[in-house]
Amino acid sequence: MLIIFDLDGTLINTIDDLGQACNHALSACGFPTHEIADYPRLVGNGINKLIERALPEEHRNEATVLRLREHFVPYYDAHNCDLTHPYDGVAELLQTLKAAGHTLAVASNKYQAATEKIVAQLFPGIFDVVLGERENVPRKPDPQIVYDILSTVNYQLSTENCLYIGDSLVDAETAKAAKATLVLCTWGFCTEEQLATAQPNYMIHHPSEILQIIQAHE
Repeated sequence: MLIIFDLDGTLINTIDDLGQACNHALSACGFPTHEIADYPRLVGNGINKLIERALPEEHRNEATVLRLREHFVPYYDAHNCDLTHPYDGVAELLQTLKAAGHTLAVASNKYQAATEKIVAQLFPGIFDVVLGERENVPRKPDPQIVYDILSTVNYQLSTENCLYIGDSLVDAETAKAAKATLVLCTWGFCTEEQLATAQPNYMIHHPSEILQIIQAHE
């Protein structure tokens, strides 16, 4: 089975490092910073959107976002695994899935270089495909990233036997657009009440529950 995972909020808790990097960029450009606890509501659509949301409303324009990004990216590249860590039970789940022969992929809105670095450091040798934000490729919730994964692993562009596991409404839209089976996890950056509005095929509270879902589809 092909199992596609979102990254931030699904496999790993990245809020501390993302918040630190964004605060660094804001401060470097003379803007007020945020409490780290505020960042879960700002993430979910890539770095540019995170920066835009973090800026004062009157400064939310492309030029300012790109100026902050020039400070954000080098800092985040140097510090993106300082405090980032897998959620409880994730590493064990991935080892079990890999040993069982499933095809595993990451589909993230984090830019490609950071996505690859973090996955390689925290989950070496686990994933068959790792895709993030790439130039000239639309970000999630556009389903192109799912189709690119399918193409890379030589599936016949069918998502009928594919699980998509995420933690946000962006993930929900992505999976539904790709016609994949949607699994939403409650330990990420959205509340269970918010996730319920997406009417997922499954909602889970611990990574081990994914094994039961797979059994139901085999």
